[in-house]
Amino acid sequence: MNWKKVLSVSTVFAISGLALTACGSKSSGQAASKQVLRWSETSEMQTLDLSKVVDTVSSDMISNSTEGLYRLGKNSKVTPGLATKTQVSDNGLKYTFTLRKNSKWSNGDPVTANDFVYSWRRTVSPKTASEYAYIFEGIKNAAAISAGQKPASTLGVKAQGKYKLVVTLERNIPYFKLLMGFTTFFPQDQKAVEKYGSKYGTAAKYMVYNGPYKVTGWSGSNLKWNLVKNNNYWDKKNVKLDNISFQVTKSPTTSYNLYQDNKLDETYLNAEQAKQLSNNKEYVSLKQARTNYLEFNQAKKEFQNKKIREAISYAVNRQQLVTKVLGNGSLPAESIVSKGLALRNNKDFSDAAKTTAGVSYNKTKAQKLWKEGLKELGVKSLSFSLLSDDDDVNKSVSTYLQSQLETNLPGANVSVLNLPKKTRITRSTSGQFDVVVSGWAADFSDPISFLDLFTKNNSYNFGKWSNEQYDKMITASKTTDVNNSSKRWDDLVRASKLLNEEQGVAPLYQLSQAQMLKSKVKGVIYNTAGVAFNFKNAYITK
Repeated sequence: MNWKKVLSVSTVFAISGLALTACGSKSSGQAASKQVLRWSETSEMQTLDLSKVVDTVSSDMISNSTEGLYRLGKNSKVTPGLATKTQVSDNGLKYTFTLRKNSKWSNGDPVTANDFVYSWRRTVSPKTASEYAYIFEGIKNAAAISAGQKPASTLGVKAQGKYKLVVTLERNIPYFKLLMGFTTFFPQDQKAVEKYGSKYGTAAKYMVYNGPYKVTGWSGSNLKWNLVKNNNYWDKKNVKLDNISFQVTKSPTTSYNLYQDNKLDETYLNAEQAKQLSNNKEYVSLKQARTNYLEFNQAKKEFQNKKIREAISYAVNRQQLVTKVLGNGSLPAESIVSKGLALRNNKDFSDAAKTTAGVSYNKTKAQKLWKEGLKELGVKSLSFSLLSDDDDVNKSVSTYLQSQLETNLPGANVSVLNLPKKTRITRSTSGQFDVVVSGWAADFSDPISFLDLFTKNNSYNFGKWSNEQYDKMITASKTTDVNNSSKRWDDLVRASKLLNEEQGVAPLYQLSQAQMLKSKVKGVIYNTAGVAFNFKNAYITK
């Protein structure tokens, strides 16, 4: 994420997280005697190992059960975590964090500076194979360690005594303090990691917690679990909820029925439900700094062909997709970077980087490019699969995409493969797909959170698209131009445009999530970028 000078972020980029205090003021209503929140999810939790997390559900669970240096509060503001004081050197390359002394893990171990040192070294080590190792780049030696060129012990992080953490950077990172509130930078108890070994983080019992809540009831594959109040948490007096029960319900119809029967306090809605309920006082539309897009497997000859990629993108009517299929306030994507994430001189990054190439609907152009692409490949038709998640929304989206492509591209034969999210992610990371519907939610309020993904060696570049000019622009934004806000902005704008024009990926839509939330639920903080839901100060009224 993007943390600020003790409280604020880079002056270049505006924080986009529009925090939501669920359905009313925190101070309204008298607290109920039973403090239990019942929450629905549309997909499974994958892991509690913060070095290996790749999905938003797991990240939300980790961020509410583990405490880092900072927490992300309302309107993406930094709120107190384990850091009681932060000192920054004049050149901005050394951060010294003083940690509170009254924080414990749920096994009774004290939380110390060494827990951060151990956690960060573990994440960047090639042995861990963390998908998020790249996000440490800029911290001294992080890139070299991830590449196997230096040992993890050389990472620019060290403990000075038990309660002082010193971080050394190789270059200025404008959003560094926001990163410190992101899940991947949280501490880990070395004793627990070594005790549980390969089982660490694979179930609730193979984990220790130092956050507001502890996870219980998760076996590693089941569809129900709980967050229960952690009595070892340093600020437990401000945690009102005793229990948050989570239930994965992939059908919005089933979930809404449970909501109506007062068995859930929150539910996500599909397009038809959203249209019918949009005037209900408990209806909420959550804008997200998340873009869903198509990735093409460029290990396959057909998708190395730019015209084929372009034809697929031009064949999709994104406006119809968001209005007819989603119906939840989602927006057609104009670039890979979500609208509202970053501003400069009152101009939205998405507007500055907007192109018609790669994101517009043009059936005639699609068919022309398709015909030319097939000719270059020496074929008259093309069969490929479209990989996506198996929840109802993704099933609807993938069915719509299949119809668009087969209708608008003569000779296109598209098979849809809807799989559980965990399986879809596994197939994506191992390159076992033709075209996959991917999605990315910004980790912090800066365009680099999206644009970094598509550099040549990024672990999240599942399609393996590569462009030397693109990589140079991203590198310049982090190095030669990092301290020049105007040049850095221009680097990122040009990179975003190039990604569209070369059809490295095909942006589809920026997600908004339609939701029903009981009016008795107060104090839930929602942010568009980074950790979505902060339940620390949530409570139930009578």
